Amino acid sequence: MGAIYKRELKSYFTSLTGYLFMAFILFFIGLYFTSYNLSNYYVASFTYPLYSVNFVFMIVIPILTMRTLAEDRKSKTDQLLLTSPVSVTKIILGKYLAMVSVYFLVCLICAFGPLVLSQYGSPNLKTDYAMLLAFFLSGCAYLAIGLYISSLTESPVLACIGTFGALLILYLISDIGSLIPIDKVGALFQNLSIQQRLMNFTGNLFDISSLVYFLSIAGFFVFMSVQSVNKRRWH
Repeated sequence: MGAIYKRELKSYFTSLTGYLFMAFILFFIGLYFTSYNLSNYYVASFTYPLYSVNFVFMIVIPILTMRTLAEDRKSKTDQLLLTSPVSVTKIILGKYLAMVSVYFLVCLICAFGPLVLSQYGSPNLKTDYAMLLAFFLSGCAYLAIGLYISSLTESPVLACIGTFGALLILYLISDIGSLIPIDKVGALFQNLSIQQRLMNFTGNLFDISSLVYFLSIAGFFVFMSVQSVNKRRWH
């Protein structure tokens, strides 16, 4: 697994993919960070900029995940991996953890944001870092969804479009739920919304159930990716 992880991580930085992914997210975080804190003279916060850029995931996650498994399947290099002594689980985990590592670098850079604010104001550091943790775990969930969709096709383009569509539905699911007149169904849609669960952290609330939800989503789709590849391995 270690060799696969290193190979995948290196591939993101020997091409422009990793740099574009990081630059795109950091650009919008910086934009919202500057806009929010310069226009708000009473509250210094890094929480709202992180919450506001959640929509960016719909664009950047497909770019990072679309080639992860689809490209190997298209070029037939997946046959080398599938016939190697390394288990499918370790192959998938190696690829997934490489993507998570790229995303972790983004969050690591963001970790300096509240410290910068503390030099000029009085941010709530606990709330800011709680949101940063939720931001990281929600991104891990999105990456797992993109990984799974990439495992379903040999076309990176279709994987990109499919991931964008899935993340768009997740982004809008709380709004869709509010339009449903059946209370229980609407409440279910609200609970499934990653966007809605992130909002909980903007109100000085450390929502452990939402963190567990993000981890559960990530674990489920990584598991489904393993099953998807295993299915091809035995056919």
